[in-house]
Amino acid sequence: MHWPVPAIDHYVEAWKGMIELQKEGLIKSIGVCNFQIHHLQRLIDETGVTPVINQIELHPLMQQRQLHAWNATHKIQTESWSPLAQGGKGVFDQKVIRDLADKYGKTPAQIVIRWHLDSGLVVIPKSVTPSRIVENFDVWDFRLDKDELGEIAKLDQGKRLGPDPDQFGG
Repeated sequence: MHWPVPAIDHYVEAWKGMIELQKEGLIKSIGVCNFQIHHLQRLIDETGVTPVINQIELHPLMQQRQLHAWNATHKIQTESWSPLAQGGKGVFDQKVIRDLADKYGKTPAQIVIRWHLDSGLVVIPKSVTPSRIVENFDVWDFRLDKDELGEIAKLDQGKRLGPDPDQFGG
């Protein structure tokens, strides 16, 4: 389910429909996108079924650490959408990102992708450019250490690039 759209308030009924499709064997796993803690808690409370995944806007400027931790506690995998902040807007020019790119001989995008992975997130950066797709996969020959992850954590501004899930569609 892509958005909760709380103003219309059909997301629990839609979730129940997804549960039925899963029970019928028509779909293997069910998950959500853009759900905040209160949306997720309501789904669980009213149906007893926890989403497998919650895809949320997540990048160095919008880290949503509390939601990611809540997801992990409830065994919900967090997947990042807009993981590169829509082409690196305000991210790729950050000193810590540039310094790490120089240190590891990587691009700023590769540093951000590795940050997602080392933070326990699923990350699937969007690209239609074959060379960038190849570049995005070239992140397995290094890891960011705890201090480097901490430096990137300091970039968090709560800066949402997409819509607010509590307001979207209302």
